[in-house]
Amino acid sequence: MSSRTPRLRNTLAFRLTLWYAGIFAVSSCIAFLLFYTLITSVIRDRTDQELAGQVRRFAATLTSEGIDEVTKAAVIEAQAAGVRKVFFRLLYPTGVAFSSSNMAYWQDIAIRGSAIRQLLQGMGPVFETVVVPGRKDEVRILYAMLSPGIIVQVGEAMENYSRFLDAFKGIFIATMAFLIVLAAGVGWFMAKRAVSGVEAVTRTARMISAGTIEKRVPVKTRGDEIDQLAVTFNQMLDRVETLLTELREMTDNIAHDLKSPVTRIRGAAEVTLTTGKSLGEYEAMAAGTIEECDRLLDMINTMLLISKTEAGVDKLNVEEIDLARTLRDACELFRPGAEDKGITLSCETPEKLQVNGDVRMIQRMLSNLLDNGIKYTPSGGSVEISLSENERHLALISIKDTGVGISEPELPRIFERFYRSDQSRSQAGMGLGLSLARAIARAHGGDISVTSALGMGSTFTITLSTQPRRT
Repeated sequence: MSSRTPRLRNTLAFRLTLWYAGIFAVSSCIAFLLFYTLITSVIRDRTDQELAGQVRRFAATLTSEGIDEVTKAAVIEAQAAGVRKVFFRLLYPTGVAFSSSNMAYWQDIAIRGSAIRQLLQGMGPVFETVVVPGRKDEVRILYAMLSPGIIVQVGEAMENYSRFLDAFKGIFIATMAFLIVLAAGVGWFMAKRAVSGVEAVTRTARMISAGTIEKRVPVKTRGDEIDQLAVTFNQMLDRVETLLTELREMTDNIAHDLKSPVTRIRGAAEVTLTTGKSLGEYEAMAAGTIEECDRLLDMINTMLLISKTEAGVDKLNVEEIDLARTLRDACELFRPGAEDKGITLSCETPEKLQVNGDVRMIQRMLSNLLDNGIKYTPSGGSVEISLSENERHLALISIKDTGVGISEPELPRIFERFYRSDQSRSQAGMGLGLSLARAIARAHGGDISVTSALGMGSTFTITLSTQPRRT
């Protein structure tokens, strides 16, 4: 057995079965005790009623026919019921018996003085249960006053009732044993069925740990908590798989983007060391090396900024800013470059639009998008910037260009790190600008969407919330 496989007694199904069977057994025992107490009480009440009925008959006989007839009636009653079933004693108030039925079988039954004292004190009939030494059956006894000077002691063996109770106990024990086994079986079935979804999650997790990342937990149609766990687990796996795929792609892109500048630096140094003869050549090599290092540092710093922004490591320096003015300032900054390229740059904003945000981060986001719009728009084209507020009080920034556009298959990937479409590969860049812009927008509780057609230009729409998620 694998070390990762828990022992039976440590499994959740076993513990649930044990709890189920235990609770069932305890509940059944409590129910039996209550039922047993009820039956015992009913039997005792019935016996007491029989004894009281006999006393009433003796009292009626005493009133109508005298003590001699009572004595005869008691003997006849005992003989009819059986000398081992019933006995009678007639007593003086002193506790001395002056008449009785055949007491050979009942000679161990004593006359209790405390019971007689209770009768003389007017406390009514006295009942008691006596266990005769050497016998397992109990005897129910009644002391009652027949007249001011005569006390009767009536006893009845509870042998039949004892046999009934013994049979009841035996049937209960056998039934309970069967029901506990049945409850354990039903409990095991229910527990295994309940945890089957958890076992499926465990099996899937083990396969994933072995390298099968594409495995998923099967989801049934019951819609219970186990299905919700499976759905959540599968969603987590989808996210993990996406992150791993992005990580592999990002690693490949980093390796590719680092390889070219490092190769250029090494090539320049090798050529200079091999053929360089003048100080100017070495200075040119140093300048090129510095330029390539700056490019690498810029790429690394941008990657770190994207990661920190997405993870929320660095809190935004939130303040109330005039987004309309910030957008106009950005347009004025890029207007000379657009005019040099023969591109018309227009900016349409309201007089003022207040939002809460980090002005430095928003400026960088706008700079990246405006730079892209101008870079990929040919001479004679245009870049239009507009700002508005919708009915949900969200700021909408639209940057529309008439550039080369983006093909439909490439649109879902343009915000990925280091991704560069076919139209952008001829231009300088690292493929991180759009990733950073989207990270900044989402850090402010917004997002960026894009619509584009190849050869007809693109429109980037930035949505900024007036209530940022991080402060």
